[in-house]
Amino acid sequence: MLSSSPSSPRLGSPSSSRSVTETVNGSHNFTIKGYSLAKGIGVGKHIASDNFTVGGYQWAIYFYPDGKNPEDNSTYVSVFIALASEGTDVRALFELTLLDQSGAGKHKVHSHFDRSLESGPYTLKYRGSMWGYKRFFRRNMLESSVFLKDDCLKINCTVGVVVSAIDCSRLHSIHVPESDIGAHFGMLLENEECSDVTFTVSGEKFHAHKLVLAARSPVFETDFFEGMDEDNPEIVITDMEPKVFKVAFSKE
Repeated sequence: MLSSSPSSPRLGSPSSSRSVTETVNGSHNFTIKGYSLAKGIGVGKHIASDNFTVGGYQWAIYFYPDGKNPEDNSTYVSVFIALASEGTDVRALFELTLLDQSGAGKHKVHSHFDRSLESGPYTLKYRGSMWGYKRFFRRNMLESSVFLKDDCLKINCTVGVVVSAIDCSRLHSIHVPESDIGAHFGMLLENEECSDVTFTVSGEKFHAHKLVLAARSPVFETDFFEGMDEDNPEIVITDMEPKVFKVAFSKE
């Protein structure tokens, strides 16, 4: 015995969604004037930039003239980007650029953006968390380089805060007003325009429309489209008062 296969379910309009993950980027330029006077403040001590906002969080650049790591014995300068506002598990990409002040454009760039596919964004767990380099530049080389001019250093920082959102397509409902076709049909009784049938009730005439009456009553449908040949017939009613007919007629 052959069994019939179940019919395929009827499907409505498909919905869709899209996950979008991107970075909100911002930059800050930090000028350190009087570099030689900042030397000697001590290992682990920093000069901080003003706070700047990227992606809804506050950030700051920390420059360590004597380095951050005691084991390096002030051999290197250190540069870090710090989360300066409250935040938990803030994911971001970073870039630190020491500007070439000779005009040659040969800047020293440390970029996390270029390595995002390898390691992904860096996660800062809490306020004060940092990303950067303990050995950003060997200090004796920095002091004889094109990056130091008139006892001044210029550092550019770029932060890209990772944000995610779901983009959903939605079926928009359309408000359909209640039908007022009944009221419009009722108005036809008061309007003689385009009427094609006349009822005479005890001498009072009522003008109407065949199609409307035929749609409301199978009796009228038979009379108008099978029994009458006149284009604009007149139907005489003698056993009803006009006011009673009007009430009954308006309900048809």
